[in-house]
Amino acid sequence: MKRLMVLTGGGDCPGLNAVIRAIVKRASQEKDWEVIGCIESFNGVLKEPTEIVVLDPASVSGIIVKGGTILGTTNKGGPFAWPIKNNDNTYSYVDRSDEMIRKLQILGVDAVINIGGDGSQRISQALFEKGLNIIGVPKTIDNDLSATDFTFGFQTAVQTVTEAIDKLVTTATSHNRVFIMEVMGRDAGWIALHSAIAGGADVCIIPEMPYKIEKIKEKIDSRYNKGKGFCIIIVAEGAHSATQGKISKISSEIGYTNDNLGGIGNVLMQELKDAGVEHDIRLTVLGHIQRGGTPTAYDRILASEFGVKAFELVLEGKFGEMVAYRHPEIVSVSIGKAISKPHLVSPSSRMVKTAKGLDIEFGN
Repeated sequence: MKRLMVLTGGGDCPGLNAVIRAIVKRASQEKDWEVIGCIESFNGVLKEPTEIVVLDPASVSGIIVKGGTILGTTNKGGPFAWPIKNNDNTYSYVDRSDEMIRKLQILGVDAVINIGGDGSQRISQALFEKGLNIIGVPKTIDNDLSATDFTFGFQTAVQTVTEAIDKLVTTATSHNRVFIMEVMGRDAGWIALHSAIAGGADVCIIPEMPYKIEKIKEKIDSRYNKGKGFCIIIVAEGAHSATQGKISKISSEIGYTNDNLGGIGNVLMQELKDAGVEHDIRLTVLGHIQRGGTPTAYDRILASEFGVKAFELVLEGKFGEMVAYRHPEIVSVSIGKAISKPHLVSPSSRMVKTAKGLDIEFGN
């Protein structure tokens, strides 16, 4: 009997359970494969005692509708940077990757499917280079992996933001207010751009197109040219002005290496007031609401396609590959190529041209 280990790493998003389910259901059609799940990314193997669960059709029944992941996840630490507490209460980080690979051999693991975003797939690549039989499945609400047209979780996040915009429009209209909504996406503006178009926003501010506050004020003024009106501004968390870098701070969380983005909404609100905008301005920060909830049908389907394809790559022995969607096909690319560059919004892209055709202001 051959053994496959499945795990989910990085930030959670809708659709993770659909991938797990698809892998298990496809594997169950092969008589010589069993599937186990590792709890909280690779941490389940590294912990003592290990945290491993058996995954079979019964254990994944009904999970396709659930957000999050039944295996748990983490974006802290990992096999190459395991946090160790020192005597002075500081932390240092050790490389436990070789130890982990030996433990996988002891567990009889023949292959691993790692479901995660850019950071998780960098770990996949490093482990593949150490000889581990590993397949990657791309997951991120940010849609920032260049090897695939879309990642699952993204469409659900956009739907969540769009529904929030719909609600803000009614209160903005009632009070003739300017509403700023800060959304996720890190260094990519895909969530902001798609939701701005879908929600009929007036301004969309993204990291790839640094803004000038005067341009945004001009747009607001045009919305109030008859004395009354409202304005909806969508701003991505990684956005910044043409004269200032992104708003972030170093995380104090143990094992978390990314900067904490956020705060651009407050900065933008103050800049608008300083620029002379006299209308009421309110800020909404959606935060982790964008990561939660039931996945849309689109994300359930895409995640299911990814899961089936991932197991078939295992059968074919195509390790070091990541599943990808290249319309209209589900294909695979090398993990190294997938993480070589981020998928960012091009200012000359069709989507940006569409937004401008709808009179959405980018402020650049």
